[in-house]
Amino acid sequence: MRKKITVVGAGNVGATTAQRILEMGLGDVVLVDVVEGVPQGKALDLAESTPVVGISGSITGTNSYAETKGSDLIIITAGLARKPGMSRDDLLAANVKIVAEVTRQAAPLSPDAVIIVVTNPMDVMAYVAAKVSGFPYERVIGMGGVLDSARFRTFIAMELGVSVENTHAFVLGGHGDAMVPLARYSTVSGIPITELLPKEKIDALVERTRSGGAEIVGLLKTGSAYYAPAASSAQMAKAILKDEKKILPCSVYLSGQYCCNGVYAGVPVKLGSGGAEQIIEIKLTSEEQAAFDKSADAVKSGQAATGF
Repeated sequence: MRKKITVVGAGNVGATTAQRILEMGLGDVVLVDVVEGVPQGKALDLAESTPVVGISGSITGTNSYAETKGSDLIIITAGLARKPGMSRDDLLAANVKIVAEVTRQAAPLSPDAVIIVVTNPMDVMAYVAAKVSGFPYERVIGMGGVLDSARFRTFIAMELGVSVENTHAFVLGGHGDAMVPLARYSTVSGIPITELLPKEKIDALVERTRSGGAEIVGLLKTGSAYYAPAASSAQMAKAILKDEKKILPCSVYLSGQYCCNGVYAGVPVKLGSGGAEQIIEIKLTSEEQAAFDKSADAVKSGQAATGF
């Protein structure tokens, strides 16, 4: 039986995510948005591309959640995007209402689905979706860690002049300014970057990773990143829908792992058909743990502000 994937939000992130999922042949896509005509128009445009790219999946655009019934995966991208000068946390109040309403409508129609949350502030929005849906925490996952690690990998490859395929990186903690890129666990063909780059250069790459989203917002002026977030969401979708058991850094609910409890934060997890099937704990230095704690505390403050 073909998989069914709902993407909520037909803006740049949602539409591009739908395109990637469709072209990867992961299943049939339902694109939902509150603005009449937008999801229908983008879905039709994407459908008309399928003969050219040679894929057989279907895509439907709708303003109603009825057509999402029985989805295997729900990806929430709906929400306000950042503008220059805004932090991810500045979006909290508005996007809490949006994500809560989306979840209230979508979750009951697909009670066995896995939810991926992309909307910022992403860790807090994953918490909201988990609370509103009532789903087991392992089936509500935030996307940020995959994106942050991709940015770190990109900057490492640029700095060293090597293929991004040779770079591997882990960025832990919340998807915000206090995220924790781990240089010790970041490698080029197995060689830690701490042996390839001086500390001051690594520190600069870490800082650029932390402000990677803001850098793009500043350049675009009227929007925020969407190609890399969409690619990151699609990679997670593939791991879940194809039960790949792939280890990826994602935002999940911690209940004692990494010395944290009751908070969503980015850590390495095994992604499969059950969602976040296993949290992988790696040893942190005292300095890294302190940075992780600071990042998790920032997310906890956001969670508390939601009222859930």
